[in-house]
Amino acid sequence: MTRFLIRQAAPFAAVAFGLMLAPVLPAVAQDSTPPETADTAAEPAAPRLEVLPGYDVQLESFQWTHRPVVVFADSPNDPRFQEQIDKLREDPAALLDRDVVVLIDSDPARTSPLRKKLRPRGFMMVLIGKDGGVKLRKPLPWSVREISRTIDKMPMRLREVEERREG
Repeated sequence: MTRFLIRQAAPFAAVAFGLMLAPVLPAVAQDSTPPETADTAAEPAAPRLEVLPGYDVQLESFQWTHRPVVVFADSPNDPRFQEQIDKLREDPAALLDRDVVVLIDSDPARTSPLRKKLRPRGFMMVLIGKDGGVKLRKPLPWSVREISRTIDKMPMRLREVEERREG
C-alpha cells in the first residue's frame, strides 16, 4: 500500500495555502444521508491524490520512496497550473500505484528550495525519479496517462512491477 508523507505547516501557512488553492481544488461534497439509512455495503472511497505545498520541501526526503511530480507556476491563477492539477486528479489510482506525490509551488517570491534546485520559468511540470534525478521537464500540462507511461519506462519501475508479479 502506498505510504503518504504528511508534513505539518505553520497554521497561517496552511490557511494561506488553502485560500490560494480555493479556485483550483474542487469543493468537498458532504454526505447528507442520515447514519441510520446509510448503506453499510457502500463502495470504498476512491483513492485520493495528495497535493502538498512544496515551499519547505527537500526533495531528498522523497528519495527511494516516492516519485515527486512538481508543478510550478508564477500564480495559482495560471490556467496551465489549474489544468495540470485537474489532469492529475483525473486518475489518482494510477499515480498512487506508481508512488507519485504531487508538490506545488506557485509563488516565485518565496524562493523555495525546489525553485532554487529546478529553476522554473513560469509554468513547468517536473517528474523526479525515486533516485532523486530529474526525469522529465514540460512547459505544458501533461495527462496522467502520459506521466504514467514515462514512469513505466523507468528501470526502477520495471523492477517494481516484476517484483509484484513474483511476490
